[in-house]
Amino acid sequence: MVDRVRAYRWFHHNPVQVYAGAGAFRQFCQLVPEGRSLFVTSGGFTTRGLTEKILAQLGADDTIVHDRVRPNPDLDDLDDATAEYRDAKIASILALGGGSVLDTAKILSVTLANRTRSSLAEIFRQGRNRKWPEKIPVIALPTTAGTGAEVTSFATVWDRIGKQKFSLDNSQLFPRYALLDPCLTLTLSYRETLYGALDTMSHALESLWNRKRTPVSQALAVQSLRHVNDALRDVLEEPGSVNKRAQMQYASMLAGLAINQTRTAIAHSMSYPLTTYFDVPHGLACGFSLSSILRLVNALGVLPESGPFLRTIEELLDSLGLEDEMSGYASYEEVSGVIDRMYTPARAGNFIVDIDRNGIESILKESFRCRSSCRGTA
Repeated sequence: MVDRVRAYRWFHHNPVQVYAGAGAFRQFCQLVPEGRSLFVTSGGFTTRGLTEKILAQLGADDTIVHDRVRPNPDLDDLDDATAEYRDAKIASILALGGGSVLDTAKILSVTLANRTRSSLAEIFRQGRNRKWPEKIPVIALPTTAGTGAEVTSFATVWDRIGKQKFSLDNSQLFPRYALLDPCLTLTLSYRETLYGALDTMSHALESLWNRKRTPVSQALAVQSLRHVNDALRDVLEEPGSVNKRAQMQYASMLAGLAINQTRTAIAHSMSYPLTTYFDVPHGLACGFSLSSILRLVNALGVLPESGPFLRTIEELLDSLGLEDEMSGYASYEEVSGVIDRMYTPARAGNFIVDIDRNGIESILKESFRCRSSCRGTA
């Protein structure tokens, strides 16, 4: 008799309702349910007056503002926020910002809905149970183009004390709605735009060179990369182009849909110590090694159907001067001291090629454009 549970090759599911286009931002008022809302954002949006505009539409009496989100959400900060709003009877969460804001909102959507569950500190530092049967609906308004967090079922948590990175991975973390409005990204700086694009490219490429890839994830990843290849150079030169900004948002979302199926792989595994030890921004930390990994993948011919196109992406990455960007944070000699922390089985194990410490070291040397100038690892 056929085992019906295992009688399939792959599956695909994503429940997030997406609204995209210039002006999509204005839809949020129609989507927020009745009851008290928690508005999650960063202090910059409050300083620029956008928080006040949100409150004018939601109603200040029915809205609590949490605008203290910092890059790379820390588990102690998240536990403090949970304790602060635990008794506020939140009915919905509106998240406006980049990946850190969206991840914070997604995490609070389950920690606030499940009041008797373990804290994040207990879950990650003491290995407690991490199941959450309830959630608060999230409306995600990304203001960057890179993370794809608006369509994923996971969120990143950082432990600054322990210098570790953790992931929450649960279907309850899917936002209910995602509003992609390119006008929200028009004020991004050159580096914010570039690093976001690198995050998008890392998601798309890591989904392609992934043992868990499916026909759907491959199609999403390739289309994401096509948008980046078409729009990135233009948007870096003309940051006010709404159409090109929209393409970068679409690319980010498509890559998010892809990694929600496959999860990430070796580039993300290598990136985590770069962020925790040297404060390298996430997009650069992930994107810095992509060209070197691509050369390895192309040389081995493990993705023959995508080979010619991937060489075009390799050329794009090589044109971005990422070794110069990275030099502002750390040298090869410094980074070589944390190579042993760069192999995360849950991520590196997804890579389509078997890799060990020596392989990671080779990728790093290539990424730093090291030739005879790089000394041995520390």
